[in-house]
Amino acid sequence: MPEVRASLRRLGWSDQYELEFAALEQEGLEPARVVAQHRGAYVVHDGDGDAWAEVAGRLRHAAASPADFPAIGDWVAIRRRPDGEGAIVHAVLPRRTVFSRKTAWTETVEQVLAANVDVAFLVSTLTDELSPRRLERYLTTAWESGAEPVIVLNKADLCAEPLAPVAGVEAVAIGVPIVLTSAETGEGIDQLEAWFAGDRTGALLGSSGVGKSSLVNRLLGEERQETHDIRSDGVRGRHTTTRRELIPLSGGGLILDTPGMRELQLWEADEGFDSTFRDVAELASQCRFNDCAHDTEPGCAVREAVSTGVLEPERLASYRKLQSELAHLERRVDKRLAADERKKRRNFARSRRKAKW
Repeated sequence: MPEVRASLRRLGWSDQYELEFAALEQEGLEPARVVAQHRGAYVVHDGDGDAWAEVAGRLRHAAASPADFPAIGDWVAIRRRPDGEGAIVHAVLPRRTVFSRKTAWTETVEQVLAANVDVAFLVSTLTDELSPRRLERYLTTAWESGAEPVIVLNKADLCAEPLAPVAGVEAVAIGVPIVLTSAETGEGIDQLEAWFAGDRTGALLGSSGVGKSSLVNRLLGEERQETHDIRSDGVRGRHTTTRRELIPLSGGGLILDTPGMRELQLWEADEGFDSTFRDVAELASQCRFNDCAHDTEPGCAVREAVSTGVLEPERLASYRKLQSELAHLERRVDKRLAADERKKRRNFARSRRKAKW
């Protein structure tokens, strides 16, 4: 294996990537990983160092949507500029995992937040801001991404009685590991470090103020990520992370700190939805009718579980809300695809008419 490929191993390069890159290597391209993303430009690492990179015009024109452009964590094929100043990205290797969300507002477009992440650390706090409903949304997206989800409950030093909130999280994060941490005292940091063994990539995801950047600083052993002081009550400490960046850890692996998300709208998360609500799915399999909507149908095992206290009504309400959101998104995407096809047909017909002239 070329020396550069061996040095890429610590960035997560694998034998599978080696096979996928074989054809691109014949074109004289080199492999690199996107470690930072800016507007219109990227920072890539080729195993020896960083370089600024831009997307090739051919790749830019071939992109059907913003999701086709490189994202943080992607492995890409680059060619160095003749003057040695930066590089051009000519291809994006197939993604093993993709953490996506629907763009904000009314636009129905996929936004890739991170690619090729092995572990998705879903960070919340053990303070009053802990929301099981928000965790369900993050879990759905994490399961759908293909990454392994881990719940991180930060600011453990501010919670004298963690048993009750942890039990509430366990009820919605079925089978998902839960780690209690404190960026202030260092509690739980060694448990997080274990997830990076084998040069794995981990991403910290969560709302603003949950302490993601402080946890990154603890993992790095230095104050690299800038943070603001928290309020005297310790509830909210908003950090200043405004971009995504992959940072290598001294013990191996890479950590991705992300800006806090005010909202996380789902994007095509069928499998992720089923994994998050597997308890509801198991109950639904016992309903009298296969197409039971768990509303007024007789013999509904889901409603029976709610009436007997086996299933919390808030859990069912969240299930219905996210299910409706996904169904609405599916209809929007189908309409958009149909509109795109109509536009292509119109353009094709127009080009044929011009050819006749």
